[in-house]
Amino acid sequence: MATSTSSPQDRTTGTGPPPGTDPGVKRRRRGALLHRLDVKGAPYAFIAPFFVVFAAFSFYPLIYTSWISLHRVELASLDFMEWVGFDNYLALVRDERFWNALGNTITIGVLSTVPQLLMALGLAHLLNYRLRGSTFFRVASLTPYATSVGAAALVFTMLFERDFGMINWGLSLFGFEHLDWENNKWAAQAAISVIVIWRWTGYNALLYLAAMQAIPRDRYEAAAIDGASRWQQFTKVTVPGIRSTIVFTIVLSTIGATQLFGEPLIFGQGPNGVTGGADNQYQTLGLLLYEEGWKSYQMGRAATVAWAMFLLLILVFVVQRLVKRFVARKA
Repeated sequence: MATSTSSPQDRTTGTGPPPGTDPGVKRRRRGALLHRLDVKGAPYAFIAPFFVVFAAFSFYPLIYTSWISLHRVELASLDFMEWVGFDNYLALVRDERFWNALGNTITIGVLSTVPQLLMALGLAHLLNYRLRGSTFFRVASLTPYATSVGAAALVFTMLFERDFGMINWGLSLFGFEHLDWENNKWAAQAAISVIVIWRWTGYNALLYLAAMQAIPRDRYEAAAIDGASRWQQFTKVTVPGIRSTIVFTIVLSTIGATQLFGEPLIFGQGPNGVTGGADNQYQTLGLLLYEEGWKSYQMGRAATVAWAMFLLLILVFVVQRLVKRFVARKA
């Protein structure tokens, strides 16, 4: 028979342990608290590493760069900052090099993005069929992306060399004169665009291929029963089915074009790479940022260029959203 640990005197006088102090009750309360923390707090603990890394390597540099852009700061004396307000931004707007770099960035972006995505869409459509060795072709299409940008740009620079390049040699077979790819503005931008197209077409093709394989096969069967040709199936079924992926690749390509740096830098083959050629004929915003910060040692102006690139991306995103909303209303 169970015995009570409290004496009769404790029960009559009320000197026993107060309600709620029983060890069993404490354990139950502690278990309930741990359960609530596990259910409600565990998701935040799982995503906390991402936010910590984002705050340390993305958010803090963004805020610090905006602060530097409001000062005159030299690379040799980063601890000394002279407040200038928005003078750096006003000087950037008046600088012809900025508008030249902005125009070059847009031009190279269009020359590289449009053919790249169209070729990637066609390549993904071919890979979507059941072919022998399809795995090999998929891996081969990703090889340029895995290649170092330095190695790829160096090889293409040799191919586009004026006197001994293979491109000019091939053109001479058809009666064309040797073209100075580096010193000609449009030729240089076209050559840099070719490097970008070669590196990123296979990557975007695999993104399109993954989206195409997620489209239900019964849609193609229904289209075939209705008498749709292969081209009609592609335009009426495949393209609408991967529309979100196409928008995603356009956004990625826009960001990549805005940050273009390695290809034109190596294409310059020396000091001209930083300035984008002797006449800045292919200088991008990324090269202008590098020139301001690590050639002119003006970190404040370099930070201003960085924020101009960031604002440009925001503007492109806003325009894309407005166009998407306008098209949705028309539909």
